[in-house]
Formats: sequence, structure tokens, C-alpha cells
Amino acid sequence: MVMLKFEGAQYLRQRIVLATLSRKSVLIRNIRSMSDHPGLKEYETSFLRLIEKVTNGTRLEIDETGTSLYYKPGLIVNGKVKHECSTERGIGYYLEGLLPLAPFGKDPLYVTLSGITNHNDKLDISVDAFRTVVVPTLTKFGLAEGVEFKVLKRGAPPLGGGEILFRCPAVKQLSSLDLVDPGKIRRVRGIVYTTRMTPNIANRIVDVTKGILTPYVKDVFIYTDHYKGPESGLSPGYGVTLVAETTTGCHLSSESMAEKQTLPEDIATNCANQLLHEVLLGGCTDSALQSMIITLLAMGPEDICHFRLGQLTEYSISLLRHLKIFFGVVYNLVPDTETNTVLLSGFGTGYFNMSKGTA
Repeated sequence: MVMLKFEGAQYLRQRIVLATLSRKSVLIRNIRSMSDHPGLKEYETSFLRLIEKVTNGTRLEIDETGTSLYYKPGLIVNGKVKHECSTERGIGYYLEGLLPLAPFGKDPLYVTLSGITNHNDKLDISVDAFRTVVVPTLTKFGLAEGVEFKVLKRGAPPLGGGEILFRCPAVKQLSSLDLVDPGKIRRVRGIVYTTRMTPNIANRIVDVTKGILTPYVKDVFIYTDHYKGPESGLSPGYGVTLVAETTTGCHLSSESMAEKQTLPEDIATNCANQLLHEVLLGGCTDSALQSMIITLLAMGPEDICHFRLGQLTEYSISLLRHLKIFFGVVYNLVPDTETNTVLLSGFGTGYFNMSKGTA
């Protein structure tokens, strides 16, 4: 088996996911070796344990200091999995890692994850964005039937206590995708959640958000989701997720979660302005979901695909480099000066599910 070598902790999840798909071993050294707290973080170790649960034959070796990791991937088997996520990161961190693996398992994936559903670290997508944006996007890749996502419990930082259920079918191969027209915004939908707090906070967020968005689009509807009792998790919190749906079936999202000494009106203003900024960028997906789309495009059939992106994120640029290392895939990136967007084009790897026979 081919072994690739890397240095440092940056993009560790990206490397582990692509190593699993490409069936190539990786050796990662000097993981925060110069830091005051060297080695793997708790959330990274938790993610590696989750990968072990959905695969068979995986080999993990971590040295005593945690600064060196050897990973030899096994076969993706999926099945029923239950995992307690680290509260250092949101559940979205783990879902992003699982998503590219889930369609290529021996069995459908039926995973229950517990932890923080809506993190305020601005690093991970919330479970609301996953349900309202990622799940509909999966239908474009041939995963229309058998996908299910439920928020069983809310969990705000720092203690979490939330729980979600995610089901994904196993398929032989993904469908190709061609999407270059972002279309016009036809409506905006949103959800404001509150846990262990007065429901009046949600109403304040809804009023401010509508006041900002309705001059641009008339069809704005925002749900309020108040949790109390056992389903409200272990910590109080609130936040808002907005999704703009376009005439061509694109979904653009923005999120804002409560932090210390912030007002509901500030949360609403920030989220609404962020959504308008995502629309202005002109891509067929938002910045947070770029990397997911690119990964699924790469795992598609050997057909030409085109996809319009807004401003490329640093994480997406790293992913494109890693796709070249792991799969030899190179995409053409053509800047469109008229729209200030980037047109991505190229071929998929022709990746297919080994458990479902040859392509």
C-alpha cells in the first residue's frame, strides 16, 4: 500500500478522509511539536475513533507524545454507529468528515452523534445548515432516496448534550453535477433556536432579520424552535441559520450563534449581512460548503463537470492540492471577471463503491 508523508496538524481531517477514500496510508509527523500543548487535540482523536467505527481493518498508531500519527485505512463498512463527539468542536466537524465516506460503504450509514449541535466557534457548520443545505444538495449527486437527518436534542456550548441522527444510503457511484448558473434569489428560509432561555429572544431575532432582508426579497419566513427539558441539552444558548434558495436550485447559507455579551439584535444583523455577502459572491454554493461540493465532484464519474464558485476559501484551496496528491486530479480554475466568480471544471475520478461491484 502506498504511504504518503505530511508535516503538521493543519488539514488533518482532510488528509484522513482522502486517505480512506484513496486507500493510501499516511504518516503525519510534527503535530504541534513546537506548541505549549503538543500532539493531537481531543477532537482530532475523537474523529479518528469515529473513522475506526465506520471502517473495518483500519490501523492507527499514535506515538507517546501524540505528535506522530500513522494511519492505514480499512474498508468502509458503515452500519449502525453511535459516537460521543468532543465538545471542543461542533457535531458539524464530524459530519463533514463522514459525508464523503458514507455513500461508499458496504452497508447504509446509520449514525447517532452527540455533542454540540450549534457551536459558536465559527469553524463548523451547524446541524441546521446540514439539514437545510447539505441534505438537499445530496440529491444532485444521486442520493435522493434513503437520506434522513433529524435533530433529536439541541446542545449549545460549552457542555453540549445535543444529539442527531444521520442516515445515508450506500451507492455504487455518485452522479456527476453541472451547475454554473446561480440564478436569482426566490426566497429565504431560516430557523432560530433557543435552549434553556426565554422564547422572546427568538422573536427579537426574527424581527431584525426580516427588517434587513425584506427590502431585497419579499418571501422571507423564519421558524422559531424553542427547546426545553431533556431535549434542550446541558447549556443555555441561541442562534440563527438562514438559507437563500435560488431559481436554479442553489442553496446559500449563513449562521450566527450567541456568544458572551452579545445581543439577539447583533446576532440577527450579523447573520443577515453575512447572507447578503454570500449572495454577492455569486457562487452556486456558500463559502462554508465549498469543500464538500468539491470532494463529491471529485468522487463522481469520469465525466466532465462544471461548477461556479464564489471566492475560494483557504480550506478549498488546500483540498484541491490534496486531491492532486491523493488521486492525481487537477481541476481548471477560470476566473470570471464579470461576476468575480471562479468556474471550476474537470473530470471526476470515476470512484466506485468496492462493495457494490465494479463500475
